[in-house]
Amino acid sequence: MIERLRRKAFLPESRKSLHIRFGIAEAAQLLGCSTNRIRMAEEDGRLPPAPASVSGRRMGYTVAELQHMRAVLGASPARASGDQTAIIAVQNFKGGVGKSTVTTHLAHYLAVQGYRVLVVDCDSQATTTTLFGFNPHFNITRAETLYPYLSIDPTEIDLHYAVKSTPWPNVDLIPSNLELFDVEYELAAAGSEVGSVLAARFRKLKQGLIDLAADYDVVLLDPPPALGTISLAVMQAANALLVPLAATTPDFCSTVQFLSMMEQVLQQLTQAGITVDYQFVRLICSKFDGNDPSHAMVRAILEQSFGPALLPVPILESAEISHAAMRMMTVYELEKPIGTPRTHKRCRANLDEAMRQVEQLVRQGWGRVEPSSEEELVHAA
Repeated sequence: MIERLRRKAFLPESRKSLHIRFGIAEAAQLLGCSTNRIRMAEEDGRLPPAPASVSGRRMGYTVAELQHMRAVLGASPARASGDQTAIIAVQNFKGGVGKSTVTTHLAHYLAVQGYRVLVVDCDSQATTTTLFGFNPHFNITRAETLYPYLSIDPTEIDLHYAVKSTPWPNVDLIPSNLELFDVEYELAAAGSEVGSVLAARFRKLKQGLIDLAADYDVVLLDPPPALGTISLAVMQAANALLVPLAATTPDFCSTVQFLSMMEQVLQQLTQAGITVDYQFVRLICSKFDGNDPSHAMVRAILEQSFGPALLPVPILESAEISHAAMRMMTVYELEKPIGTPRTHKRCRANLDEAMRQVEQLVRQGWGRVEPSSEEELVHAA
């Protein structure tokens, strides 16, 4: 059934492709320059002429063309050579909080902004892999996941073998499928040596990601929603943590338990000689319904409990996100609204604002943005 849905969604090639385009005004905004500067670069030959339809109307620029424009005009937001690649784990032990949805939308938002992104699907449920247009049951084998690198008897010495191109020219993916869960079984079966084996796997995943990180600005890790071996390895490999949670009482309670458990786990990792150092730890409220009084009440509790650690702009519940997911897409990949234009515009504006919060945290780590005060964050909300 998944394969039938995939083929129907990606006709005629039955393969996902990217067709979105940006008008010159939106391109100028993304590049941080004027439309005149783009036109002048096209006139003097530094940029190719703007693509036009048969009728002569400007068709807009593709993501790949935007990347070329950034290089020519010196408008790339990429990190400097001395800046550390942001390796962000999008983690919560509670399922259903929108972890994979946040990961994929954040990846595509950063891609639109011009960053080089690597997404690593560490969850054997492979939702993120599916959203990138791959069927984990038919398109992905165990040899293409993290398994050959993390297994008890590894057949790969680095992670370069697993990196796949995606329809986005500046986003790569390490996919997953159900067989990745075998890593959990193998490590559990290691018996009395499990402590040393686990420590080795923790360090190995981190080193593998550091080796890959040299080619990217941001690495996004999507671990399983459970306290397993892979989740612990991801927590240790990351240098930043983003915790999605919904504005419901069960999600609040489970997130408090997750943070408490995480504190204990990090202490144990430190005692085992495994260092963990996060540039930032932030919570982001997902699936927020502003018209639901219970959501507003729980969000007030979240603000009181977590203060500035809770990002001020939540991700709103939107049918546009659900409709896009049914097509194995994100809102950023839609050529036109699925619902009403108003719903799409509101959803896209909210996603841009919510994802920009994470972008600013990354850029703060590079010394590009002055940290916002708590008062400014509250005012912005």
